[in-house]
Amino acid sequence: MSLVQQPGTPRISLVIPVYRVQGYLRECLDSVLAQSFGDVEIVAVNDHSPDACGRILDEYAARDARVRPIHLSANRGIGKARDLGAAHATGDYLLFLDSDDTLADGALQAVADRLDETAEPDILLVNHVRTYWTGRVQASAAGELLAAAGDDVFTALERPAYLGLFAVVWNRVYRREFYAGHGFTFTDGLYEDALMVYRTMLTAETIACLEHVCVEYRQRRQGNSMRTPGRKHFVIFEQYARLFDFLNERPQLEPVRGLLFERMVSHFLFTLVREDRIPPADRSEFFARASAQYARFKPAHFTRPEGATGVRFELLERGSYPVYAAAELAGSARTKLRRRAARAKTALGRRAYDRLYHMHLRRPIDENLAVYSAYWNRGVACNPAAIYHKARELAPHVHGVWIVRPEDEHTVPAGVDYVLPRSPRYWEVMARAKYLVNNVNFPNEVVKRPGQIHLQTHHGTPLKQMGIDQQRFPAAAKGMSFHKLLERVDRWDYSLSSNQHSTEIWERVYPCAFESVDSGYPRNDVYFHATADDVTRARAELGIKSGQTAVLYCPTVRDYQKGFVPRLDLERLCRELGPDHVVLVRAHYFYGADPRLRALEERGLIVDVSRHPVVEDLCLAADVLVTDYSSIMFDFACLDRPIVSYVDDWEVYRKARGVYFDLLSQKPGETPGATAVSEDELVEVFRTGAWMGPRATALRAAFRERFVQYDDGHAAERVVRQIFLGARATPPVIPLDQRTPAPAPRDSDAMTGCPPPPTGGVDRVPA
Repeated sequence: MSLVQQPGTPRISLVIPVYRVQGYLRECLDSVLAQSFGDVEIVAVNDHSPDACGRILDEYAARDARVRPIHLSANRGIGKARDLGAAHATGDYLLFLDSDDTLADGALQAVADRLDETAEPDILLVNHVRTYWTGRVQASAAGELLAAAGDDVFTALERPAYLGLFAVVWNRVYRREFYAGHGFTFTDGLYEDALMVYRTMLTAETIACLEHVCVEYRQRRQGNSMRTPGRKHFVIFEQYARLFDFLNERPQLEPVRGLLFERMVSHFLFTLVREDRIPPADRSEFFARASAQYARFKPAHFTRPEGATGVRFELLERGSYPVYAAAELAGSARTKLRRRAARAKTALGRRAYDRLYHMHLRRPIDENLAVYSAYWNRGVACNPAAIYHKARELAPHVHGVWIVRPEDEHTVPAGVDYVLPRSPRYWEVMARAKYLVNNVNFPNEVVKRPGQIHLQTHHGTPLKQMGIDQQRFPAAAKGMSFHKLLERVDRWDYSLSSNQHSTEIWERVYPCAFESVDSGYPRNDVYFHATADDVTRARAELGIKSGQTAVLYCPTVRDYQKGFVPRLDLERLCRELGPDHVVLVRAHYFYGADPRLRALEERGLIVDVSRHPVVEDLCLAADVLVTDYSSIMFDFACLDRPIVSYVDDWEVYRKARGVYFDLLSQKPGETPGATAVSEDELVEVFRTGAWMGPRATALRAAFRERFVQYDDGHAAERVVRQIFLGARATPPVIPLDQRTPAPAPRDSDAMTGCPPPPTGGVDRVPA
């Protein structure tokens, strides 16, 4: 039979239920919209997701008419969301795609071709792969069976082996008239896929197969509802009871009853032993329910499988959980003993390594103690510092202690309590503090106790690829254990974000069970509270004369290079800019003092601010920022001052480190202002005034709209109220067009009554 496609009717409707997947949703939608076969519609059902999923769907719908969002006013579950999506679909065929999975390249074209080749079957079975956060891709077990079908068309009774394929709805495509005509709907609860799969397979009059890999099934490390233990998994018994009720009403299906019974029992046994599904305390009851269902639905003349599987079937039929558990324990005793011995050895080593720490770990948590660290214990800085000071104001009962390296002790402000790493008191505060606040990770040896609260503040907005995304870039991943990284991230309770871009990236590249705090970066509060006097003071401390244009140059670290390698002839730049400009140079903190910068400073050509303790003051003092890939651009954007992207090694950096968007694209929201890929271009940007021209201003406005999303001067207060006081994260974020950043230097000069600009700038020694 062949369908006549109606004008305007899409060939394939993708039904995508959406809930708490903001870190994965864009990748899912992009994988569909980028397909070479474009005769599709996406019916995306926002199941009242509490994150940004709804906004993401609306954003895509505004760009592409093929995306049709449906927003629910209450959460109804994945089954009901799929039902609603299917009811609104208009395509010839339905493909149910989960919103954290993706389509493989060429998938839809391969599907469309096979549908034509097999004369519009009721169901087309398709292949898939499993993708892991480690980058591993695992082929499905179905490939050989799907290939064996060729372009044949059959029923499930004719080829019952195809009932044994992975029982999920996203590895098959349904003819919509067949699906709707039989009134198929999903049931509530987990394991709804299995019931739908078997009912549709046993009803279909024509089934075809496609060996081509179509779906990339993401194996999420955290966040998969199927991998959350609890009694909700007991619904599996109701789902299979419904399946056998379906079989009882259709005597013609008797030939496959034994096969489906075996599938059911195997599913029970698989679920029983999964620690991420059935808690140990519930296993005896789960086993009893499974045994009862075994007796209830066992077909006459059923033959148990052979080998170890058959033994498990027999034990389940006998109904004694103690006997079953003992048999399972005996079968895995050697492996478990080896694992226990390894764990015991590790624990013994830790106790021998530092008995003091483990003694403190047995003491009560101090509810009024917070530990802070920044940049691997480099001092009181960044977001943790802003939170610390705001906590002293709003939560004075919480005593804050900083971890500071010996070489940075001299930078600690008076009155700030601190400890040295690995000192006796360090182990005490780490073991007993209620709050752990850091902009990087604490060491592997730190134990996160139940009851402690870990706030990860981060220290930038990601342009370069982060977390598990770095696995694809050997230069960035050199020497890094991603398993250890995620074990450290597992300690996070909260992850701070300054914009939706960051929120989505952090959720995806750190697949752990933390909660995002979308409050803005506390370190940026100063940009909205600083006055003209503060700007004037910052410039005076740096020796910047009134009327000079201060150019802050902040290159970031290169993973593919060792040591600080200047990417700019600073002597030439200073000469080209002339005496009415002053160049402030800040090398990345990973590098030590650079003698070349010191020499240039001694000649009066630049001001080396690499060791200046407060980067925020540098930004307040600057008229314009010149940077490459440094996250300082996102902070500087708070000030609404010009930003110039000098990226002479863009292609090398992009391939060696990876980026999330294209600085050179000139697209609104990606390019923060004027760009240059050579020294000549950079000089021209300043010579022509392009750095502050209308095009650069428009690009900066779009960049600020995307990335200065939550920064409004009240981020620290929101964080302290939510984390330390357990209250609402108030005040609400001020709209961008209502925020007033610190005045620019020229405005500050006028407001503070400074004298007219001098004829010369910073004193210079002739080159």
